[in-house]
Formats: sequence, C-alpha cells, structure tokens
Amino acid sequence: MTKVFIQTYGCQMNVADSDEMFAHLASRGAQYTENLDEADIALINTCTVRDHAEHRAVSFLGRLAAWKQEKPGRVIIFAGCAAQRLGKTLQKKYPFLDIISGAKEIEHFADTLDASGLFNAPGKDTHQLASGLTGYVTIMRGCNFACSYCIVPSVRGPVKCLPTEDILADAAQKARAGAKEIMLLGQTVNAYQFENTSFADLLNQVSRLPGVERVRFTSPHPIYFTPEFLEAIKDNPKIARHVHLPVQSGSTKVLQEMKRGYTREIFLEKVRALKSCGFNISTDIIVGFPTETEDDFKETLSLVDEAEFFAAYCFKYSPRQGTPAAKMKLLPQNILEERLDILLNKVRGLSDAAYQAQVGSVQEVLLESENKGRASGNFWVKTRKSYPVGSVIKTSIEKADGTLLFARD
Repeated sequence: MTKVFIQTYGCQMNVADSDEMFAHLASRGAQYTENLDEADIALINTCTVRDHAEHRAVSFLGRLAAWKQEKPGRVIIFAGCAAQRLGKTLQKKYPFLDIISGAKEIEHFADTLDASGLFNAPGKDTHQLASGLTGYVTIMRGCNFACSYCIVPSVRGPVKCLPTEDILADAAQKARAGAKEIMLLGQTVNAYQFENTSFADLLNQVSRLPGVERVRFTSPHPIYFTPEFLEAIKDNPKIARHVHLPVQSGSTKVLQEMKRGYTREIFLEKVRALKSCGFNISTDIIVGFPTETEDDFKETLSLVDEAEFFAAYCFKYSPRQGTPAAKMKLLPQNILEERLDILLNKVRGLSDAAYQAQVGSVQEVLLESENKGRASGNFWVKTRKSYPVGSVIKTSIEKADGTLLFARD
C-alpha cells in the first residue's frame, strides 16, 4: 500500500485543501500516514501570506532531498500558495521535486496527478482524512479585493463560489465521519452567493444537516455583513456566536492606503450590529504599516477599546514581494516592536475582562475532550464532570482564569 505524508502550512483553508488533495491520492491507492519515514509520497501544502511561512515550507522541501534518496520511487508534491508564487523556479533549485501544483490549480489536482504518470488510474474514493470534531468545508476560492499589503489575490485568483449542492454534500460527508461542527471557509466567506443561495441561506442549510451541532465560518469581510444577513440567522442557535473580523487598522487614512474598502466608522457600525445579535468578536491587526503615524496608531488603540475585542492576532507589518505596499519605505523596527508591545498589552487586558464578564453566565459548550470545550462565542470552558467527546451541554460559569472559563458542573 502506497502511503502519503502531508505537511500543511497556513490557514484553515489550506487544511481543507490538503483534505481535498488527499482524497484524489486516496482514490489512486494511497493511504495516509503521520510518519514521514514510512511514506512513499510527501505532500507539502504551503502558505505565502508571510515570508516566514513560505520560508518554513521551502526549508522543509530542501530537507526532503535526503528522504527521497533513501528509497527509490518516492514522490514529492509541492502545492498551495507558495507553489503558485514561486512556480517553476522551484524545479530549477530543487530538481528532485516531482510535482508543483499552485493554489489556483486545486480544482485540477486530479489532472495534475494523472499527467505526471506517477500514479495509478483513479478508483472509487473511499478514503478521506478523519474530520475530527470540526469539519472544514471550502465554499469559495479567491478574493476580489486588492489590499495593498496582501498577496492572496495574486496566488488564489478572483472569487469563485462553489455550487451549494457540492458544499452541502461535503459538509454532510464530514458530519457522517464524526464532525459535530462545520467550519465554512473562504477568503471573503460572507460574500458567498451561488445562484439564489446567499451566505445566510447556506449557513441555515448546513445547520440542518443530520449530525451538525454547530456552524462556524471564517474569514468574513466587514462590508458583507448586512441587516438582512443578521435577520436571516438571528434565531438559529446552531450558528456560533463568534465572528473573526479582521480590521487591520483603526485609522481610516491607513485603511484607505491599505485598500480595505471600509472606514473606521463603518467597521465599528458592523461591530455594534453583530454584538446586538450576541456575537463575540475577535480580529487581526497589522502594526506599523509603512504610512502609519503615531496618531494613526493611537486611533487603532482607541478602536480596540471601543470594539472591545475578546481576542486579537497582532502582527508587525512585513512586506510581501509583488504587492504594492512592498515598494513603500518601512518604519524602523524599534517603532514596530514598541507599538506591537503596547497593542498586545491592551489586547490582553481586554481579553481578561471579556472572560471575567462571562462569570455567572450560561454557556452552550461543544466538548472537544471529556471535560473541555468551546462555547458558541468561542470561549474555552473546563467542566467539573466528564462528558462524551462531542457532547453539547449548557452550563453556568463559576469563575474565569486567564483565557479559560470554569463551569459549575
């Protein structure tokens, strides 16, 4: 039996893409293994959002030269966003690399395998990676925005929404495999529209599938949250009350230079609307965009206070080759580090306050172990009693300690 080892870098969409690529390998006789030494195929699914992620993937590829020499006939596949960006230059530098499959080619991965001549003809696909409690389902690919710092549109292409029927079939399969929670994925996931099915329609349809206890989604764009969306999903308790909503900056001037497509005021308006429907909000923030002044940074700090995010992923700006912002003069590293430290301290304080505010509340928790799970609002909760993994329970919160809630039960 041919065995395949998969190394995935990057976002949850890459996890879903790895699952999809594995299904094609499985239909050609491959079996999954977590042990690289016993594998016949190494699939590297890559990320290029930040230089560090791309460097890690390429470094891993380099180390596979010795692995391939150990056993004749081993196959190396380099796929995903970094593969799309680097292209054929990889083949010149790493001649032992067998297959390059960029992120834009994910839908043609089966054809790529067949064209290589290295695999048997496909049979019936009966193998898939285990979903676990969360099943990742891609609903759209690509992005129609052109944020000045972001390389994603150039490596993933424009938006293409997948057929609703295919999405529901994928989600249903993952639920049958044991997933209790379905995570819908897309670069601007809430922009989904296929024929007459809106994103809100899709959320409600997925929530009705047998076995599905909860539905999440990432990553949305602020401009696509409308009153109509909130009205359509407000009475559906299976839709998790958590939104990860990237803001990137609190300054309208910087947002315009980033080409984000909204102002500070519009973003806060969306936050207020989501919170009025019970949504808990986390975010992404970039510190030290090349045009960011001290006043711009203060606006970011004040927006964080006003939005009261319960969590935020904060990053120093780093240029990506091929983006408009990469041509801009960088701010000194000491300024970036100082601002990042100030922001992280503020976020920690808000996170602690958000967890403390849950004391006395009743939370619906999906157990990911016998006594720990996530609430609908994405808070981590530890229970006194043990429950079967995958159970959904309602429990009152007795205390909070850092980023963990403790239940009375």
